[in-house]
Amino acid sequence: MTLDPGSAAIIQLAWARRLGLEDNAFSSALASGQRIVRADESVRTVEFIRLFGSSALVGPQWIIDAAANIPDEEMAQHVTLLTLTRSHGGHGLGAAALFFADDLPVKQPAKDMTVSHGNPEAIELESRCPPDDVNEVGLSDLENRYTVVHEIDGRRVPLACGAYAEWEGLLAHLGVLVDPEWRRRGLGTLAASIAAHEALTAGLTLQWRTDVSNTGSLALARKLGLSAGGIQTSVHLG
Repeated sequence: MTLDPGSAAIIQLAWARRLGLEDNAFSSALASGQRIVRADESVRTVEFIRLFGSSALVGPQWIIDAAANIPDEEMAQHVTLLTLTRSHGGHGLGAAALFFADDLPVKQPAKDMTVSHGNPEAIELESRCPPDDVNEVGLSDLENRYTVVHEIDGRRVPLACGAYAEWEGLLAHLGVLVDPEWRRRGLGTLAASIAAHEALTAGLTLQWRTDVSNTGSLALARKLGLSAGGIQTSVHLG
């Protein structure tokens, strides 16, 4: 689905505030064609964001100087940031694709499903999933959780959880986790759709962030109907 121009402005505002920039930083950068930079000697994570044609780099002054003549297309590649920060103990947090939506088609379940808003079900679901999946989704940081549960032998078993965190009162940062034994049955799409529509009802614009190499998560974002809008590359300084 296409994104309303006003929604793109909301997304840029939320990211500007999250990165400690002026509210109009991204729109001004698009007009000037210049990269936004913010020098901060206290940060332990260097962030490069490319968003709807504008880019921003936040980190110590030395990284801003080192990156001054490197084009955005190169800066968006994780290896570039790793190379620039190697002498300062930089280790990778990866490159993530960013997807957005201000409306989504409703996904109806094939049969009646029970959805829990409780914390215990989400915690139990995490215990059933590989640590890498748990760390990437970060359900513990997504305070609004909608867990699809199924009754098995008299107990409620969590199968999938769609969740979101509110960013700057503007964005719903989405995540979804599915029990490995129940994947490829549409439960991830259903759980994500439930969380997404709850967020839209709350007046938020949707955001989906996933590692550029996570083909399953990329496919799910597109299946839900989200639009690609940018890339985020991060390196943690030793």
